[in-house]
Amino acid sequence: MSSDAIDQALAASGHLPGGLLQVLHGIADRLGHIPPDAIGRVAAALNLSRAEVHGVVTFYHDFRSEPPGRHVLKLCRAEACQAMGSEKLAAALEQRLGCNFGETSPDGTVTLEPVYCLGNCAAAPSLLLDGQLRGRLSEGRLAGIVDALVAPAKERA
Repeated sequence: MSSDAIDQALAASGHLPGGLLQVLHGIADRLGHIPPDAIGRVAAALNLSRAEVHGVVTFYHDFRSEPPGRHVLKLCRAEACQAMGSEKLAAALEQRLGCNFGETSPDGTVTLEPVYCLGNCAAAPSLLLDGQLRGRLSEGRLAGIVDALVAPAKERA
């Protein structure tokens, strides 16, 4: 599957001048991450060094080298959200999920990521859950969101 996704991304964008970002986004869109075996293949196809491709993958926060959890929760850590209590929410999230920012919960349910402004400052604090914006968070509302994600995972176990 990984090989097919890499081939498809290269076929779709590999011919474009400066197409590295498009290729990497294509792979990430298909797989949710950039697997290690993609680095060499993309480098060879685009006549780049492995170091150049690796540098781009590790520079941009939207690219990850490991598969994400079933859900990706991005909590805003920018100033407006901090002023409205996002740091307290961040600590609660890490405790509740059993992982730090940049990691996936031990059960594989949630990948927790920081984001530095969602453009929803008037409804701070805010988060992005699987691409869906949610604002005016409180500890109770956040707990309900996390519980709804974690409960189905516990039922499957």
